[in-house]
Amino acid sequence: MDHLLNADLHCHSVVSDGTLTPEVLALRARDNGVELWALTDHDEIGGQDRAIAAACAAGLPYLTGTEISVTFAGETVHIVGLGFDHHDPALTEGLRQTRGGRGLRAQEMSEDLARAGIPGTYEGALKYVGNPELISRTHFARYMVEAGFCRDTPEVFRRYLTEGKPGFVPHRWASLRDAVGWITGAGGIAIIAHPARYGFSPNEEYALFTEFKAHGGQGVEVVTGAHSAAEALKYAGFCAEFDLLASRGSDFHSPDESHTDLGRLPHLPGPVTPVWERLRHRIHA
Repeated sequence: MDHLLNADLHCHSVVSDGTLTPEVLALRARDNGVELWALTDHDEIGGQDRAIAAACAAGLPYLTGTEISVTFAGETVHIVGLGFDHHDPALTEGLRQTRGGRGLRAQEMSEDLARAGIPGTYEGALKYVGNPELISRTHFARYMVEAGFCRDTPEVFRRYLTEGKPGFVPHRWASLRDAVGWITGAGGIAIIAHPARYGFSPNEEYALFTEFKAHGGQGVEVVTGAHSAAEALKYAGFCAEFDLLASRGSDFHSPDESHTDLGRLPHLPGPVTPVWERLRHRIHA
Protein backbone atom coordinates (compact mmCIF):
# COMPACT_ATOMS: atom_id res chain seq x y z
CA MET A 1 0.00 0.00 0.00
CA ASP A 2 1.30 3.46 -0.82
CA HIS A 3 0.20 7.06 -1.07
CA LEU A 4 -1.79 6.28 -4.27
CA LEU A 5 -4.20 3.99 -2.38
CA ASN A 6 -7.82 5.21 -2.65
CA ALA A 7 -8.39 5.31 1.11
CA ASP A 8 -11.37 7.23 2.51
CA LEU A 9 -10.93 7.44 6.26
CA HIS A 10 -13.47 10.09 7.27
CA CYS A 11 -17.26 9.89 6.77
CA HIS A 12 -20.48 9.88 8.78
CA SER A 13 -23.60 7.71 9.02
CA VAL A 14 -27.06 8.04 10.59
CA VAL A 15 -25.40 6.98 13.86
CA SER A 16 -24.22 10.62 14.09
CA ASP A 17 -25.13 13.32 11.54
CA GLY A 18 -24.95 11.52 8.19
CA THR A 19 -28.03 10.51 6.21
CA LEU A 20 -27.00 6.98 5.12
CA THR A 21 -26.66 3.78 7.13
CA PRO A 22 -23.27 2.14 7.68
CA GLU A 23 -24.40 -0.64 5.35
CA VAL A 24 -25.27 1.73 2.49
CA LEU A 25 -22.04 3.68 3.02
CA ALA A 26 -19.97 0.50 2.73
CA LEU A 27 -21.52 -0.33 -0.64
CA ARG A 28 -21.19 3.27 -1.84
CA ALA A 29 -17.52 3.30 -0.87
CA ARG A 30 -16.84 0.02 -2.65
CA ASP A 31 -18.75 1.07 -5.78
CA ASN A 32 -16.80 4.36 -5.86
CA GLY A 33 -13.50 2.52 -5.90
CA VAL A 34 -12.50 2.98 -2.25
CA GLU A 35 -9.78 0.49 -1.32
CA LEU A 36 -9.65 1.17 2.44
CA TRP A 37 -12.57 2.66 4.39
CA ALA A 38 -13.35 3.98 7.88
CA LEU A 39 -16.63 5.20 9.36
CA THR A 40 -15.88 8.11 11.74
CA ASP A 41 -19.13 9.15 13.40
CA HIS A 42 -18.99 12.15 15.74
CA ASP A 43 -18.14 11.18 19.34
CA GLU A 44 -19.67 7.75 18.71
CA ILE A 45 -18.53 4.19 17.98
CA GLY A 46 -21.96 2.57 18.05
CA GLY A 47 -21.91 1.96 14.29
CA GLN A 48 -18.55 0.20 14.20
CA ASP A 49 -19.75 -3.42 14.38
CA ARG A 50 -22.25 -2.73 11.58
CA ALA A 51 -19.58 -1.02 9.47
CA ILE A 52 -17.08 -3.85 9.98
CA ALA A 53 -19.68 -6.47 9.02
CA ALA A 54 -20.86 -4.51 5.97
CA ALA A 55 -17.32 -3.79 4.76
CA CYS A 56 -16.24 -7.41 5.15
CA ALA A 57 -19.37 -8.60 3.31
CA ALA A 58 -18.53 -6.16 0.49
CA GLY A 59 -14.90 -7.26 0.33
CA LEU A 60 -13.79 -3.79 1.44
CA PRO A 61 -10.81 -3.48 3.85
CA TYR A 62 -11.85 -1.49 6.93
CA LEU A 63 -10.35 0.49 9.83
CA THR A 64 -12.34 1.41 12.94
CA GLY A 65 -12.90 5.15 13.29
CA THR A 66 -14.45 8.04 15.18
CA GLU A 67 -14.26 11.86 15.16
CA ILE A 68 -13.96 13.45 18.59
CA SER A 69 -14.89 17.09 19.26
CA VAL A 70 -12.38 18.95 21.44
CA THR A 71 -12.09 22.55 22.61
CA PHE A 72 -8.78 24.23 21.81
CA ALA A 73 -8.00 27.96 21.98
CA GLY A 74 -11.72 28.65 22.31
CA GLU A 75 -12.57 26.78 19.10
CA THR A 76 -14.03 23.35 18.38
CA VAL A 77 -11.39 21.14 16.79
CA HIS A 78 -11.99 17.61 15.52
CA ILE A 79 -9.66 14.70 16.18
CA VAL A 80 -10.14 11.57 14.08
CA GLY A 81 -9.17 8.25 15.62
CA LEU A 82 -8.36 5.23 13.43
CA GLY A 83 -7.53 1.59 14.03
CA PHE A 84 -8.47 1.39 17.71
CA ASP A 85 -10.18 -1.35 19.73
CA HIS A 86 -13.79 -0.16 19.59
CA HIS A 87 -14.62 -2.14 22.74
CA ASP A 88 -12.03 -0.29 24.86
CA PRO A 89 -13.72 0.79 28.13
CA ALA A 90 -11.95 4.15 28.56
CA LEU A 91 -12.69 5.22 24.97
CA THR A 92 -16.30 4.08 25.24
CA GLU A 93 -16.88 5.97 28.51
CA GLY A 94 -15.06 9.11 27.34
CA LEU A 95 -17.21 9.31 24.23
CA ARG A 96 -20.37 8.71 26.28
CA GLN A 97 -19.55 11.68 28.50
CA THR A 98 -18.73 13.89 25.52
CA ARG A 99 -22.08 13.05 23.88
CA GLY A 100 -23.92 13.81 27.12
CA GLY A 101 -23.66 17.58 26.70
CA ARG A 102 -25.40 17.64 23.31
CA GLY A 103 -28.99 17.18 24.53
CA LEU A 104 -28.94 20.15 26.91
CA ARG A 105 -27.21 22.28 24.28
CA ALA A 106 -29.90 21.35 21.73
CA GLN A 107 -32.69 22.44 24.10
CA GLU A 108 -30.97 25.81 24.59
CA MET A 109 -30.56 26.22 20.80
CA SER A 110 -34.27 25.56 20.33
CA GLU A 111 -35.24 28.12 22.98
CA ASP A 112 -32.97 30.73 21.38
CA LEU A 113 -34.45 30.10 17.92
CA ALA A 114 -37.99 30.32 19.34
CA ARG A 115 -37.16 33.79 20.68
CA ALA A 116 -36.05 34.65 17.14
CA GLY A 117 -39.47 33.59 15.79
CA ILE A 118 -38.67 29.99 14.78
CA PRO A 119 -40.58 27.64 17.10
CA GLY A 120 -40.46 23.86 17.40
CA THR A 121 -36.94 23.30 16.13
CA TYR A 122 -35.92 20.75 18.77
CA GLU A 123 -38.89 18.51 17.93
CA GLY A 124 -38.29 19.12 14.22
CA ALA A 125 -34.61 18.25 14.46
CA LEU A 126 -35.42 14.99 16.25
CA LYS A 127 -37.08 13.73 13.05
CA TYR A 128 -33.64 13.76 11.40
CA VAL A 129 -31.73 12.17 14.28
CA GLY A 130 -30.74 8.51 14.08
CA ASN A 131 -29.21 8.76 17.56
CA PRO A 132 -30.84 11.28 19.97
CA GLU A 133 -27.60 11.46 22.01
CA LEU A 134 -25.96 13.02 18.97
CA ILE A 135 -28.46 15.73 18.04
CA SER A 136 -26.47 18.49 16.36
CA ARG A 137 -26.70 21.77 14.48
CA THR A 138 -26.86 19.79 11.22
CA HIS A 139 -30.14 18.18 12.31
CA PHE A 140 -31.58 21.60 13.19
CA ALA A 141 -30.48 22.90 9.79
CA ARG A 142 -32.16 20.05 7.90
CA TYR A 143 -35.45 20.72 9.72
CA MET A 144 -35.24 24.48 9.11
CA VAL A 145 -34.83 23.88 5.37
CA GLU A 146 -37.75 21.44 5.33
CA ALA A 147 -39.91 23.95 7.24
CA GLY A 148 -39.09 26.68 4.74
CA PHE A 149 -37.09 29.03 6.97
CA CYS A 150 -34.05 28.79 4.66
CA ARG A 151 -33.33 27.54 1.13
CA ASP A 152 -30.49 25.19 2.06
CA THR A 153 -28.33 24.17 5.01
CA PRO A 154 -25.48 26.64 4.22
CA GLU A 155 -28.01 29.49 4.51
CA VAL A 156 -29.13 28.16 7.90
CA PHE A 157 -25.55 28.32 9.14
CA ARG A 158 -25.00 31.80 7.68
CA ARG A 159 -28.12 33.25 9.32
CA TYR A 160 -28.36 31.11 12.45
CA LEU A 161 -26.45 28.54 14.51
CA THR A 162 -23.02 30.23 14.23
CA GLU A 163 -21.38 32.49 16.79
CA GLY A 164 -23.21 35.78 17.20
CA LYS A 165 -26.36 34.51 15.44
CA PRO A 166 -29.67 33.21 16.89
CA GLY A 167 -29.49 29.56 17.89
CA PHE A 168 -25.75 29.42 18.56
CA VAL A 169 -24.90 27.78 21.89
CA PRO A 170 -21.28 26.88 22.58
CA HIS A 171 -20.47 23.49 24.03
CA ARG A 172 -17.47 22.53 26.12
CA TRP A 173 -16.04 19.41 24.52
CA ALA A 174 -13.30 17.03 25.63
CA SER A 175 -9.75 18.29 26.02
CA LEU A 176 -7.12 17.59 23.38
CA ARG A 177 -5.23 15.50 25.93
CA ASP A 178 -8.34 13.39 26.66
CA ALA A 179 -9.24 12.73 23.03
CA VAL A 180 -5.72 11.75 21.97
CA GLY A 181 -5.34 9.65 25.12
CA TRP A 182 -8.57 7.72 24.55
CA ILE A 183 -7.59 6.89 20.96
CA THR A 184 -3.99 5.91 21.63
CA GLY A 185 -4.94 4.07 24.81
CA ALA A 186 -7.23 1.89 22.69
CA GLY A 187 -4.38 1.09 20.30
CA GLY A 188 -5.31 3.59 17.58
CA ILE A 189 -3.75 6.61 15.90
CA ALA A 190 -5.03 10.16 16.53
CA ILE A 191 -5.25 12.58 13.59
CA ILE A 192 -6.06 16.30 13.38
CA ALA A 193 -9.07 16.51 11.04
CA HIS A 194 -9.31 19.13 8.23
CA PRO A 195 -6.94 21.65 9.89
CA ALA A 196 -7.51 24.41 7.30
CA ARG A 197 -11.12 24.76 8.49
CA TYR A 198 -10.33 26.20 11.90
CA GLY A 199 -9.12 29.64 10.87
CA PHE A 200 -6.35 29.70 13.47
CA SER A 201 -3.57 32.26 13.31
CA PRO A 202 -0.12 30.79 12.52
CA ASN A 203 0.79 30.94 16.23
CA GLU A 204 -2.44 29.20 17.29
CA GLU A 205 -1.99 26.53 14.64
CA TYR A 206 1.61 25.92 15.70
CA ALA A 207 0.41 25.60 19.31
CA LEU A 208 -2.28 23.09 18.26
CA PHE A 209 0.17 20.86 16.41
CA THR A 210 2.83 21.13 19.14
CA GLU A 211 0.39 20.23 21.94
CA PHE A 212 -1.18 17.46 19.82
CA LYS A 213 2.26 15.89 19.31
CA ALA A 214 3.11 16.23 23.00
CA HIS A 215 -0.02 14.24 23.93
CA GLY A 216 0.87 11.42 21.49
CA GLY A 217 -0.97 12.50 18.34
CA GLN A 218 0.56 11.03 15.20
CA GLY A 219 -1.30 12.21 12.08
CA VAL A 220 -3.00 14.99 10.14
CA GLU A 221 -5.63 14.97 7.39
CA VAL A 222 -3.73 16.25 4.38
CA VAL A 223 -6.32 15.51 1.69
CA THR A 224 -9.95 16.07 2.67
CA GLY A 225 -13.13 17.45 1.12
CA ALA A 226 -12.54 20.82 2.83
CA HIS A 227 -8.95 21.33 1.57
CA SER A 228 -7.76 22.96 -1.62
CA ALA A 229 -4.74 21.56 -3.49
CA ALA A 230 -2.60 24.32 -1.96
CA GLU A 231 -3.80 23.43 1.54
CA ALA A 232 -3.03 19.75 0.93
CA LEU A 233 0.53 20.72 0.04
CA LYS A 234 0.77 22.96 3.11
CA TYR A 235 -0.22 20.15 5.47
CA ALA A 236 2.00 17.66 3.65
CA GLY A 237 4.75 20.08 4.71
CA PHE A 238 3.46 19.92 8.29
CA CYS A 239 3.93 16.13 8.14
CA ALA A 240 7.64 16.69 7.61
CA GLU A 241 7.92 19.54 10.13
CA PHE A 242 6.10 17.71 12.94
CA ASP A 243 6.94 14.11 11.93
CA LEU A 244 3.28 13.22 11.33
CA LEU A 245 1.54 10.57 9.24
CA ALA A 246 -0.74 11.74 6.41
CA SER A 247 -4.43 10.81 6.26
CA ARG A 248 -7.09 11.19 3.60
CA GLY A 249 -10.89 11.37 3.93
CA SER A 250 -13.86 12.96 2.19
CA ASP A 251 -15.83 13.91 5.36
CA PHE A 252 -18.88 12.62 3.44
CA HIS A 253 -22.24 13.11 5.20
CA SER A 254 -24.96 12.97 2.55
CA PRO A 255 -25.41 12.66 -1.22
CA ASP A 256 -27.40 15.93 -1.14
CA GLU A 257 -25.11 17.99 1.09
CA SER A 258 -21.49 16.91 0.71
CA HIS A 259 -19.18 18.56 -1.81
CA THR A 260 -16.98 15.47 -2.12
CA ASP A 261 -18.32 11.94 -2.51
CA LEU A 262 -16.73 8.87 -0.97
CA GLY A 263 -13.61 7.86 -2.86
CA ARG A 264 -13.50 11.00 -5.05
CA LEU A 265 -10.47 12.72 -3.52
CA PRO A 266 -7.08 13.57 -5.04
CA HIS A 267 -4.20 11.30 -4.03
CA LEU A 268 -1.92 12.17 -1.14
CA PRO A 269 0.92 14.39 -2.33
CA GLY A 270 4.34 12.89 -1.84
CA PRO A 271 6.62 12.54 -0.05
CA VAL A 272 4.50 11.67 3.01
CA THR A 273 4.00 8.49 5.01
CA PRO A 274 0.32 7.42 4.81
CA VAL A 275 -1.31 6.62 8.14
CA TRP A 276 -2.40 3.22 6.81
CA GLU A 277 1.24 2.14 6.55
CA ARG A 278 1.27 2.04 10.38
CA LEU A 279 -2.16 0.43 10.71
CA ARG A 280 -1.84 -2.65 8.47
CA HIS A 281 -2.20 -4.92 11.53
CA ARG A 282 -5.47 -3.17 12.43
CA ILE A 283 -7.27 -3.56 9.09
CA HIS A 284 -10.39 -5.74 9.03
CA ALA A 285 -10.35 -7.65 5.75
